[in-house]
Amino acid sequence: MYEENFIQAIHNKTKIRLTFASKEDGRNLTRLCAPMDFGPSRRAHNKDDRFHLWDYESDEKNHTLSLLPNQIVDMEFLTDNFEPSEFVTWNTSWFIDRNWGQYS
Repeated sequence: MYEENFIQAIHNKTKIRLTFASKEDGRNLTRLCAPMDFGPSRRAHNKDDRFHLWDYESDEKNHTLSLLPNQIVDMEFLTDNFEPSEFVTWNTSWFIDRNWGQYS
């Protein structure tokens, strides 16, 4: 449902106001995020595609969210831009091709 707009937000480098069902908190949470990628998790046993986001408002040290589509309650696609340098500090191979310069 949100995949196409999410991928466009990756290309446009625009932020998302995300509401999702948090398994840890047992309730819905809303966070300001940057879309990072869409595809399977390299860590999870379940290899279904999921949304990978940088959570600007996380209270945890790890600011990455990897959410299955059924965990998404709402995505509001904002016009605020982000810079990949704000959070990409590792070498990665993305599932979604993008033009993020040295962070691609």
